Amino acid sequence: MKAYVFPGQGAQFIGMGKDLYDNSPIAKEYFDKANEILGFDITAIMFNGTDEELKQTKVTQPAIFLHSVILAKVLGDEFQPDMVAGHSLGELSALVASDVLSFEDGLKLVSQRAIAMQKACDAEPSTMAAILGLEDDKVEEICSSIDEVVVPANYNCPGQLVISGSNKGIEIACEKAKEEGAKRALPLPVGGAFHSPLMEPAREELAAAIENTDFKEGKCPIYQNVNAQAVTSPDEIKKNLIAQLTAPVKWTQTMHAMINDGCEEVVEVGPGKVLQGLFKKVDRRFPTSSASIATEA
Repeated sequence: MKAYVFPGQGAQFIGMGKDLYDNSPIAKEYFDKANEILGFDITAIMFNGTDEELKQTKVTQPAIFLHSVILAKVLGDEFQPDMVAGHSLGELSALVASDVLSFEDGLKLVSQRAIAMQKACDAEPSTMAAILGLEDDKVEEICSSIDEVVVPANYNCPGQLVISGSNKGIEIACEKAKEEGAKRALPLPVGGAFHSPLMEPAREELAAAIENTDFKEGKCPIYQNVNAQAVTSPDEIKKNLIAQLTAPVKWTQTMHAMINDGCEEVVEVGPGKVLQGLFKKVDRRFPTSSASIATEA
């Protein structure tokens, strides 16, 4: 069985998607449509902008979504997933690629998500940090011992857990993690505490948009971030997607669930190879690859 997985924020780079635009009329049509829907020329930033422009949340999230989804669209009949999953933002890419959401609805939700998250970040300064080399339960214990907002946010792979919370809470947690023997406790260059209770205003804002969007039953099960289980029901997918903004991304659990359910190969659809690397941390022999198209397409 083959799983297709979709990356989240942090995988972006200048020039992403340009090969698709230049070599596929289908891709060009989708990119041009995206510029219209968003109301600004996102392709100009993606293809030829600056790192600073691309790092803006309102640009980054739609850019990664577009690269992933349009690549899946261009693959056409080659895109035959038995299961899909996406890391954080990538969950929306997975939903569009597997036909749960239309391209237009998915892009609008991604844009609304990015703007709502940015507003929540601006309202309350906060941050995230990566804790490397500690067991998950030890990091959870550290978080719960601090009298500040600080929670596990991304269970990325065994020995790598990203925490999220107030600036002070993250600072204290990093110190405690080092005292407990963490190999590293790295503050991340992000705009806020994603996947934490501090994203509640964004969750509320996005919930209304999700409830008013048409979700269909997709072509295969999607393993969602909040429960790391195969889901097909449109109503359940909606509920989990709303919860995702304030809940942790259970990616370690998702990888184990996919493998336990028969996944034998993973294809990463979108920029970078981060998710392939995480699967290799679970089992270095696990077959992974990046989706691609022939340049003469």
